[in-house]
Amino acid sequence: MSRIANNPVTLPSGVEFNIAGGIASVKGPKGEISHKVHELVEVKKDDNTLKFSAKDESTSAKALSGTTRAILNNMVTGVNTGFEKKLTIIGVGYRAAVQGKSLNLTLGFSHPVNYPIPAGITIETPSQTEVVVKGIDKQRVGQVASEIRAYRPPEPYKGKGVRYTDEHVVRKEAKKK
Repeated sequence: MSRIANNPVTLPSGVEFNIAGGIASVKGPKGEISHKVHELVEVKKDDNTLKFSAKDESTSAKALSGTTRAILNNMVTGVNTGFEKKLTIIGVGYRAAVQGKSLNLTLGFSHPVNYPIPAGITIETPSQTEVVVKGIDKQRVGQVASEIRAYRPPEPYKGKGVRYTDEHVVRKEAKKK
């Protein structure tokens, strides 16, 4: 049984929720986002709270009700405050800069890496070694940050590469003579 689905989601002021035809849409100060709700999950809106329940007693329906609750909670948080991931670039000569609709990365390759910024995502570079990915969709923000990190993941000997700001890289000792 999903215990997550038992917790209701409270809607903050300025956030509107509508469900029609199995599609839930949330609109707030940062934007609007929608999600298709599975047919085994029932979503009820009471005043400023959303309640979730499974339509039958199957295990998958109970699991989907908790998943739907988590997704809609992230949608409400996203349109109200937004999400962000911070990346740090470590290495001599490694740097990042936003130019137009692409992120230019110099990561020690023989060529610069140009990452096109997807719609709905904003990328900022406060300094040459910092990248901030922002957006209202938690999954897309995490996916974009992961794709940027995948160009040069941190290596264990010198720690060079692109890493999350709160990530700890376990360092290895070099081979001894």
